Amino acid sequence: MPGQIIAQPNPLPDPSHLSNSICEYAVQLNTSNVLTESELCAIQKFRRAANYIAAAMIFLKDNILLERQLTFDDIKPRLLGHWGTCPGLILVYAHLNRIIKKTDFDSLLVVGPGHGAPAILASLWLEDSLSPFWEPYTRDRAGLTRLITKFSAPGGFPSHINAETPGSIHEGGELGYALSVAFGAVMDNPHLVVTCVVGDGEAETGPTAAAWHACKYIDPAESGAVLPIVHVNGFKISERTIYGCMDDKELIALFSGYGYVARIVSDLEHIDLDLAASMEWALAEISRIQRAARSGNPIVKPRWPVLILRTPKGWTCPGMMHGEFIEGSFHSHQVPLPQAKTSQEELQALQGWLQSYGPHELFATKGGRGVVEGAPTEELLSIVPDKKDKKLGCRKEAYAAFQPIRVPEWTHLGVQKGSQASCMKVVGTLLRDTIKENPTTFRIFSPDELVSNKLDAVFDVTGRNFQWDVASRAQGGRVIEILSEHTCQGMLQGYTLTGRTGLFPSYEAFLGIVHTMMVQYSKFTKMAHETDWRHDIGSVNYLETSTWARQEHNGFSHQNPSFIGAVLNLKPALARVYLPPDANCFLSTVAHCLRAKNYVNLMVGSKQPTPVWLSPEEANKHCVAGSSIWKFASVDDGVDPDVVLVGIGVEVTFEVIAAAALLRKIAPALRVRVINVTDLMILGPHGSHPHALSADDFDTLFTKDRNIIINYHGYPIEVKGLIFGRPAVDRITIEGYREEGTTTSPFDMMLCNHTSRYHVAAAAIRAGALFNTKISTEAHADAAYIMHMAAKDKEYIFAHGMDPEGTFDTPKFD
Repeated sequence: MPGQIIAQPNPLPDPSHLSNSICEYAVQLNTSNVLTESELCAIQKFRRAANYIAAAMIFLKDNILLERQLTFDDIKPRLLGHWGTCPGLILVYAHLNRIIKKTDFDSLLVVGPGHGAPAILASLWLEDSLSPFWEPYTRDRAGLTRLITKFSAPGGFPSHINAETPGSIHEGGELGYALSVAFGAVMDNPHLVVTCVVGDGEAETGPTAAAWHACKYIDPAESGAVLPIVHVNGFKISERTIYGCMDDKELIALFSGYGYVARIVSDLEHIDLDLAASMEWALAEISRIQRAARSGNPIVKPRWPVLILRTPKGWTCPGMMHGEFIEGSFHSHQVPLPQAKTSQEELQALQGWLQSYGPHELFATKGGRGVVEGAPTEELLSIVPDKKDKKLGCRKEAYAAFQPIRVPEWTHLGVQKGSQASCMKVVGTLLRDTIKENPTTFRIFSPDELVSNKLDAVFDVTGRNFQWDVASRAQGGRVIEILSEHTCQGMLQGYTLTGRTGLFPSYEAFLGIVHTMMVQYSKFTKMAHETDWRHDIGSVNYLETSTWARQEHNGFSHQNPSFIGAVLNLKPALARVYLPPDANCFLSTVAHCLRAKNYVNLMVGSKQPTPVWLSPEEANKHCVAGSSIWKFASVDDGVDPDVVLVGIGVEVTFEVIAAAALLRKIAPALRVRVINVTDLMILGPHGSHPHALSADDFDTLFTKDRNIIINYHGYPIEVKGLIFGRPAVDRITIEGYREEGTTTSPFDMMLCNHTSRYHVAAAAIRAGALFNTKISTEAHADAAYIMHMAAKDKEYIFAHGMDPEGTFDTPKFD
């Protein structure tokens, strides 16, 4: 916990005074004695050194310590990087080092500004947190040369923070998610304070706006804390930021409403004293809140600290160039001197800029006894934590914290074959038992849909963790429900990347909201998987329910299975999509996914009661195989078929089974094989995915030459993409969601999208007639009659407002 506090805040006024004097909520501190002279000097030199390295990384390919005048040949052929946010990030990093060393507290740093890698990499090199993970980046001339010259070049670090960056748990590409990731990381990590820098450009995003409320889901008795630092430098790529146009009073009012107490850090002349005092105050506030909760007397609606850091955009770069402001304007956002390779004027400005940091005072230009050439001076390193595991780049929570969960045996939770059961109701019992077995390493992140999705069995053993709700606070709930898919996703990411396991259940139509977040996360995990020093992590698990097939009551807006395609587009080695056909198969699949490591798992199913086709033992065998012939619905156990019917998904598989039963009556001579696919990835050509069937296994299951009718839950083009590369794909017909729907009946949804039993049966007759002469003579008439039955059912639905009686009774094959 934080040590002795030097600067004490003034007491806050009663909230009723807010309308009279909002500025009373601004924390005032005595900053004069917060730093010793040696600390202040070390911080300033650390900042100068890191600023120098960060700027050099953007520009230099030679002459890295300015041992001669710069020439055009010293400049990289392509200038890539973002300077504007770097000085502020370095300021924060230096002060975190100093206060970690002083108080011994545990922290991760989550960086929101997307392309702040030069600042972080420079700081990591200075504290020697690169070489333990990347051997060539030693803290000497050779390592510094490589860091500077290879940045944003082939074989070097990219311009954004990613999984190759030690200490990172957040992909710095798409903006808006740093804050929610930080809150997820501190859940069930009571020792940890995650410092999260939120850029004022990022702060304009909807995901960040919602994530400010995440503090209301942190129980300080069981979890750590987030220290947000909002970096207000005023500009984006070419426009002012919203926060940059807000005065202190407006910012204080905003964050007071969010539930924070704000400290404005803006005294540029004494910025180090200001920020040092502010950090000590913030950690003292965090400690006070946590002590109260952990002593059994929690503060109701604690007001967590937030720092608002105001610094100029591109601080310390050239002030003007070509008659335009650079420092303090959007011109410093990326490369402040973009023509340094060809313009003598800009080259000279770069020389002066880099020289202003005094690199010869900060790095040893010559080696000698006890001196490592290129190494930073001991004085600037005096603020770096002595203990390796305390350094921001070496925290094990960021790369080696995986705690496998104990997934209970599920077969005793299975339901009787031949009955009807809600997949989600049954899965809820497994999640209930998983929570009991893993009280501090498993959480459910749900956008206010847990009960609607019939997973409420978990509430037998836990509650919600909404600290502002009098019924939930201080109860240790394992369920986070906030009506923001972005916040749920971000918290799930932070929780998973720091070693735990989570589940994200959602309405099918709204998982697409986090499509790009999931993709960014998968990029991080792909790079982590290819980085040998990062350890395993739990899989990210999505449970997609309330699907289009049973969203007939909410209408067209709630009908969208596109998230399946988003997962299919990921790196095959790390992506899994499952469509279990019944409750027992769902139990097997969820148990498997909760145990799995390093994947993005998507499970698609229904919350409404549907038939249980397989016993627990049969379901487990079926799920291990990924697909199997369902002999009970096939003719002669599926031997020597005329046509193959395939169901992929709960409701569409029901329609396949119903079609098989209908065909027994209308075309009894037709030999039908019925297959269910639960693991979507088996369909791809061998080698395209780890689960893909070999050519022989595919032919054994689906036959070599018979026509295949696939009834698929998602968009047909997804299956077409999977099977591309298999031989003779022209014999495969695929039906699925056609983007047709409205407020109607369940069976009408099947009719609208051509996934009904009638469409399957008619297609089967036409396909089977090509191989069975007993069928061919009546094929046209039988198919026409079946589609006439479809039309009559649709007339009934429109006339009566409901499906014909018995539509969803379990088909009989006597």
